[in-house]
Amino acid sequence: QVQLVESGGGLVQSGGSLRLSCRASGFTLDYFGLGWFRQAPGKDREGVSCLSSSTYDATWYPDSVKGRFTISRDSAKNTVYLQMSSLKPEDTGVYFCAAVDRSGYLCADDPPEYEFDYWGRGTQVNVSS
Repeated sequence: QVQLVESGGGLVQSGGSLRLSCRASGFTLDYFGLGWFRQAPGKDREGVSCLSSSTYDATWYPDSVKGRFTISRDSAKNTVYLQMSSLKPEDTGVYFCAAVDRSGYLCADDPPEYEFDYWGRGTQVNVSS
């Protein structure tokens, strides 16, 4: 059974850091494209990072988080991470990890949600001012 489980969310002050984790089971992360998305209250879900399958090792970030967020993969732990620093109140939201069930996936700019086949349930991040 394919499953993604996020953890690491919480309350942090503006300027602080958090590292989100997403542990996968039922498949091997190396062969999948991976992404983190977030949904703020009253807003649509948006992509905040994408990591291509290990064939390419390429990433994408929107301008809003570029230089502050880093996506990475630990193959041994079958876990994908999102390291977030210099957090701002506008980073508040539910963060979801997702995976593309396609080998050789290369992240495009702002990859659409429909490309992602598996989703976690999300973890809440609250950034106070």
